[in-house]
Amino acid sequence: MKFINISLVAFLSSCALGQAPKKDQEVATKKEYVSEAPLPEGWPTPGPYDEVVEKKYPAYRAAYTPSTLDGIAFWTLFSHIKRKDIPMTAPVEKSMSMEPKMKMSAMGFLYQNGEVGSVGKDGSKVEVKDMASTKVLTYAWMGDDNDDNVAKAKKAIDEALKAQGKEAVQYRMMGYNGPQTPRKNKTWELHAVLKWAKKTFDKILQIATCRIA
Repeated sequence: MKFINISLVAFLSSCALGQAPKKDQEVATKKEYVSEAPLPEGWPTPGPYDEVVEKKYPAYRAAYTPSTLDGIAFWTLFSHIKRKDIPMTAPVEKSMSMEPKMKMSAMGFLYQNGEVGSVGKDGSKVEVKDMASTKVLTYAWMGDDNDDNVAKAKKAIDEALKAQGKEAVQYRMMGYNGPQTPRKNKTWELHAVLKWAKKTFDKILQIATCRIA
């Protein structure tokens, strides 16, 4: 089997069971991303921390399973990549509901690139999809992924969306670290996937129509 980062394997499993890493007491002296597994090709490094920025993310391939339970979703996906001999990457993706108190609706394991594996269903619980390139407003933080921190990130993003006259069509959360990283040093990102401006979409549609004609 190809390389799989064991620290990341235990990542969401430990979170789901409420198990804090042994080094929880360590205090982060500097907010600096700790890399524990390869990012997908072209994926930007998380950050800057504690501020909203706009980023573009490349198209990517990922395996998804619908679930509201971290532990069950994680091990379902881990079984999939182990069976298919797919290397582990970071981050782990959580699709989030668009409600005031955000909840996970699905989890995804990102593949290294679009040449790894193949799209389609793997049984009744997993589906591999090719996801389009996106622009997002993102807020990164270091610490826990508790409700308070997620709410803080969403509030900052929503204020930026309003100020910039933009609209989100989806929220997703990215978790980058495993249990050997102290909880206070873990990196998370909340993404608001941006809706294309209607004017831009109409222009693209017009160009495509002209080329077909």
